[in-house]
Amino acid sequence: MTSRDEAMQTFLHNAGWAEAQRGPLAGDASARRYLRLQSAQGAAVLMDAPPGSGEDIQPFTAMTRWLREHDLSAPEILAEDSTAGFLLLEDLGDDLYARHVLAQPESEITLYKAATELLLRLAEIGPAPHLAAYDHAVLRREADLFSEWWLPAATQDASTWRVEDYAGLLDTALPPVAETREVTVLRDYHAENLLWLPARGGLQAVGLLDYQDALSGHPAYDLMSLLEDARRDTSAELREAMIQHYLAARPKLHAEDFRRDYAILAAQRNLKIIGIFARLALRDGKPRYLDLIPRVWGHLMRDLAHPDLAGVRDWVTMHAPKPSESLLARVAG
Repeated sequence: MTSRDEAMQTFLHNAGWAEAQRGPLAGDASARRYLRLQSAQGAAVLMDAPPGSGEDIQPFTAMTRWLREHDLSAPEILAEDSTAGFLLLEDLGDDLYARHVLAQPESEITLYKAATELLLRLAEIGPAPHLAAYDHAVLRREADLFSEWWLPAATQDASTWRVEDYAGLLDTALPPVAETREVTVLRDYHAENLLWLPARGGLQAVGLLDYQDALSGHPAYDLMSLLEDARRDTSAELREAMIQHYLAARPKLHAEDFRRDYAILAAQRNLKIIGIFARLALRDGKPRYLDLIPRVWGHLMRDLAHPDLAGVRDWVTMHAPKPSESLLARVAG
């Protein structure tokens, strides 16, 4: 038994779950690990976030408490040890949006409308007071992952002048969205992080996961994250219906500006995701993420069609090759 296993056993003993049966749960791209616990008292989820790997559970617990204070379905915290990096959480089940819609395609509009309604509620509440800003520096740093990881992997050429041109174009494109602090941006609001809990009713029917990186920012971001999903296809009809629903519920928003900002943030996010997936493959030995890049590339090309992103579009078209099957195979090594 490793020292980490011993620490886990101590935590579970103190929490009254030492005798529970344990089984793995699918994790994410981070160093966090998740276990499902089963015992006579029911089910729970253990989050194992080793501090030595750079993980910190405190942003997660702070956001969990804030979301629950506003009657949203974040999991209840049953026990915690922030120093050791352990959390025992309410088990919200397995009915992820992605699984539910795959099994029941006719439910897609219902689920996505509920998720959009939750975003409207977040807009009513305003940003959580403890959050840092999703500002220009953060947006640029994230988008730079494209030139840092995908560009050299795809072209074997990341000349300084190319990267500087890219950075300059981003600096020109981002200002319309970089100063907004209107809402809590959960940042990974998509079908693999949302659970369908219809028995709870209302907004609580949408279960929330993976929101520890939340920032204060623009209301279009999470709507875009929901609709431009890296892991599942969404139709143009669904995307337009949800954008129209959001705008209809907030008539004071300027629709044309909101759609422009949506496109800018979508381009920024999709550039970031392509860079992250390349990094996961090249640095972290997780090439399976490369298979998702063609879908994200399709999102990116659609986003860059907005006139305000013409400069970024021209740069990407000139310098960054489309992720063909053969190119992805070469990047995967």
